[in-house]
Amino acid sequence: MNAASTSLDRPTAFAARTSFAEVVAEQLDAVYGYLVYLTGDRAAAEDLAAETFEKAFRTWRRFDPRRSSPRTWLCKIAHNVAIDWFRAEARRRRREDTYAQGQDLVDELGDGLPGPMEQALRELSPAEREVVALRVLLELDGPSAARVLGISQTACSTRLSRALKRLEERLGDVRE
Repeated sequence: MNAASTSLDRPTAFAARTSFAEVVAEQLDAVYGYLVYLTGDRAAAEDLAAETFEKAFRTWRRFDPRRSSPRTWLCKIAHNVAIDWFRAEARRRRREDTYAQGQDLVDELGDGLPGPMEQALRELSPAEREVVALRVLLELDGPSAARVLGISQTACSTRLSRALKRLEERLGDVRE
């Protein structure tokens, strides 16, 4: 082995002879295409590709060409970025569904509630309406409601207490 091939085998030598800009130019279309395939959404893929290359830039000095090619390394980063995006999207959808269900419940219950009670329920946050619906209207016990909400029993109890206090304050203001 000569000195030149030994120095080129080291990661810092690779980084020194190959600029990050060159790697981006060579791999951008491949990474973007991979992300379009994963997400099925070109706009999301553009955002995720930008995040992928931003993360890659921050870790460029640690890239080791002996462990993988630049394309493989970038696709692994893109994969992790996409997984995070899918998780965030799932959380966002759950929040939207929870809000929509809470709104539907308030709308359904509103038909049989006096106006001030309906208005007071509408002024609660979606999370507060949900805990009231589970504990008061559906009569679930604390542990069951906490499981449905995905929170601790203590958090469930605290949320219910705050929601009931807000309802009481709203209804007290109406009576006076």
